[in-house]
Amino acid sequence: MSDEKNGGLLYGLEQRIPPLPAFFSALQHVLAGLVGIITPPLIIGATLGLGEWLPYLISMSLLASGIGTFLQSNRVWGIGAGMICMQGTSFAFLGVAIAGGMWVKGQGGTPQDIMAMLFGVNFVAALVPCIVSRFIEPLKRIFTPVITGSVIALIGISLIKVSIINWCGGEQAKAFGSMGNITLGAVTLATIVLLSCLKNRWLRLSSVVIGIAVGCLAAALSGMFQLKGVGEVWFRLPQLFPFGFQFNGAIFLPIALVSLVCILEAVGDLTANCLISQQSIDDGAFRSRLKGGILADGISCMVAAMLCAFPNTTFAQNNGVIQMTGVASRYVGRYIGVILILLGLFPPFGEILRQIPAPVLGGATMVMFGCVVAAGIRIITQKPLTRRDMLIVGLAFGFGLGIEAVPAFLAHFPPMVENLFGSAATSGGLVAIVLNLIIPEEKAPQESTTRSRDDRAESL
Repeated sequence: MSDEKNGGLLYGLEQRIPPLPAFFSALQHVLAGLVGIITPPLIIGATLGLGEWLPYLISMSLLASGIGTFLQSNRVWGIGAGMICMQGTSFAFLGVAIAGGMWVKGQGGTPQDIMAMLFGVNFVAALVPCIVSRFIEPLKRIFTPVITGSVIALIGISLIKVSIINWCGGEQAKAFGSMGNITLGAVTLATIVLLSCLKNRWLRLSSVVIGIAVGCLAAALSGMFQLKGVGEVWFRLPQLFPFGFQFNGAIFLPIALVSLVCILEAVGDLTANCLISQQSIDDGAFRSRLKGGILADGISCMVAAMLCAFPNTTFAQNNGVIQMTGVASRYVGRYIGVILILLGLFPPFGEILRQIPAPVLGGATMVMFGCVVAAGIRIITQKPLTRRDMLIVGLAFGFGLGIEAVPAFLAHFPPMVENLFGSAATSGGLVAIVLNLIIPEEKAPQESTTRSRDDRAESL
């Protein structure tokens, strides 16, 4: 097996990979996505006063993510994209989940009522991606390379902001931006980049794991990292709807709209995954992957709601890991799923990983998220951009990055609008879709080509 044979990949999409390299590759995906998986339940739980149940919510989030990731990699009965598609809760759901929980709380509801309502509504809202997945073919005009590429690049840029915050020490860190934090992240990043540039397959494959290990060792030697207790619960068995099932149409509508918007992000992530995995993105097989991937997203959301985890969608982080390690084998997705399931069932393992210093994770994820941006740019520039394309891309980036940089732009809009359009990917992506539908296609290139031929004929 050679890199040339797989288009620069160590392991192609359908190639089986030995257990040991598969485990190391999967562990890097888990480390890259762990913070993204556990942060939403932490934020929502802390805001809604669910502190007593936070450990359970975190465990179930890991378990649901593992089940969804395993489902995506296998593609059984048309369910799943058949790629390494790590699942986790999109930050787009934070606003509507918190708003819905606050409404229940304002009605005198207990924490159990809040969770019964949120997870009941999320279960029904999971039907949105399941239904939309059946209509991917008619929607192919919307999901053009210019649009999906713009969304992917905006997702990557948003993730880089998270990476920088972690590199500086994390939100509300006492020593935010200190030289110690910056140095720690730089050591981690430099180790990963150095190992990724080597020709040794094993060092390249395990570059992220080794980089994080070096970062943790440096943090321990400098007194910035000390392993704490891992809790008293060693095994947590899941239950289905342990807090009951409730439904409210007023809470359902904004969550359903966010589910619809997240499909756009998922399409972008799946497109980037296909491109990085050396798969075509303009044929029937690609649209079949999209259909299976979006359907698996919906089923994963249903599983998450039943387990008391928040809605799942395809993460972008794993695309950067694939590009870094050169391992695109979908069989790695099975290992990722199993690792996440074990982390959910055995909380101490997740607690150990959660204690990795934020600057170490920031340095490690910087290069991965940068690769996500590069993948988006690569999709946009597959073909020469016309003036129409430039206008769409420019305004998509302008609105997306502008609103994310100055959230006060939406301060006087209704809360639902603020929640829906608050992220760069959703606002920029929707602007790109609208412009793509209303701006007519350019026919000038063909006419100019014909005219140049006629001129040439006349001159002869």
